[in-house]
Amino acid sequence: MDPIQLSVSLAGIAVRSQRLMIDFLTRRPDLAGLGDPAGIGRAFLNLTAKMIADPMSIAQMQLELWQEHVKLLQGTTERLFGLTSKSNQRPVATDRRFQHPAWTENVLFDYIKQSYLVYAEAILSTVNRVDGLNPKTAHKVDFYTRQFVDAMAPSNFLATNPEVLQTTIETGGENLLRGLTNLLDDLERGRGQLAINMTDLEAFRLGENVATTPGKVIFQNELMQLIQYAPSTVEVKRRPLIIVPPWINKFYVLDLRPERSFIKWVVDQGHTVFVISWVNPDERLAHKGFEDYMREGPLAALDVIGVATGEHEVNAIGYCLGGTLLAATLGYLSAQNDDRIQTATYLVTLVDFTDVGDVAVFIDEEQLAVLEERMQSRGYLEAHDMALAFNMLRANDLIWSFVISNYLLGKQPIPFDFLYWNADSTRMPAAMHSFYLRNMYHENRLAIPGGIKLAGVAIDLARDQDAHLLIVDAGGPYRTMAVDLCCDPTIQRAN
Repeated sequence: MDPIQLSVSLAGIAVRSQRLMIDFLTRRPDLAGLGDPAGIGRAFLNLTAKMIADPMSIAQMQLELWQEHVKLLQGTTERLFGLTSKSNQRPVATDRRFQHPAWTENVLFDYIKQSYLVYAEAILSTVNRVDGLNPKTAHKVDFYTRQFVDAMAPSNFLATNPEVLQTTIETGGENLLRGLTNLLDDLERGRGQLAINMTDLEAFRLGENVATTPGKVIFQNELMQLIQYAPSTVEVKRRPLIIVPPWINKFYVLDLRPERSFIKWVVDQGHTVFVISWVNPDERLAHKGFEDYMREGPLAALDVIGVATGEHEVNAIGYCLGGTLLAATLGYLSAQNDDRIQTATYLVTLVDFTDVGDVAVFIDEEQLAVLEERMQSRGYLEAHDMALAFNMLRANDLIWSFVISNYLLGKQPIPFDFLYWNADSTRMPAAMHSFYLRNMYHENRLAIPGGIKLAGVAIDLARDQDAHLLIVDAGGPYRTMAVDLCCDPTIQRAN
């Protein structure tokens, strides 16, 4: 690299770094995300106490680790002296962190990789074999131990990643300079918090190459706009379709590029489609609760659709959190003997929260109290906090792979419409999110007949409903499904 150009680049980076640090110290962003650091600390103190109480088990685990490491040293020594050319590698064929050939072909990097895998397996095995922890504490310990183990992977560091070292030599370090620029860009965009850029944010424009299906806003209120899409066929199906998306992200997840757009496909089948587009709430909507989202979302939309089309009956699709709201709305309508929604299709929707996977580590009484206090001070949950929690669920894919690519290799993210949509996240009103997390994720009350009330009505998802899961036209990209769905929580949990 030209020394003068290098000096100019470094000077520019220094100025931006100083500005970002001042901004960081001024804002003092909350780095806890959805987690409660004190609660995490208590979980590991509990783990330590249990381990101390059973020293023989710990000794046994240490012996097993030593035996594994001796095997690794023996195999590495044999390769160094040419006694064998084959790595006795552990199964990492599907582990994208170690796909570069040098991780297997180079004896040193193979040893680094194998050492990491041995110790990672030993650490995870140790914490999972400790007896006496209650299931929730054990789950939390396992989750955050995996976060630590993933973070310590040798692929995440310059000196121990052969691909990064090779690129650094070939480019004279330009990759690291570009990576530092990418890091500062992400910090600047996140206003002091690291908002990892997963795609080329400049490659997409709403209405140009994503969300291009022609539609128009026919109604709006404080919480949403209702968009109508006209069918593209001569023959039009009588019953309109309403889609209720989640309000964690924007509505156009089902209308990405035309060749991937579900909404385009549906209108091409002759359906008149209505989609709820939720607002991105601020402190003015802090008081809006789950009931408000039902009243001002699907219920308001049903009234407008009836006037716009003259039809009493509709088909409905609920996606993710929008599906949970749709199910609750069906329970409300059923109690009112309102049969306007004739069929319901659920996409990645939970109504029975018995087993929510790793999301459970963020949701217990202590963490909910911390989160509610944080939301009350602002009136909403920041989109960054929600995004961080979801990224941690798949840290190697959604955090560390981009750290390597963006910051160590200095690459620019490739255009990907889904990740563009994923980055276009929204805030969550305090009242709504507290109700949702407590009554559904924490207490699983939606799956209990009468477990929650909305607008004064006890919701019973199993009450007198004849909904069917139905998507037509098996010849298209969206396969036909016709499954009886009587709003039984165990059936609706299927993704």
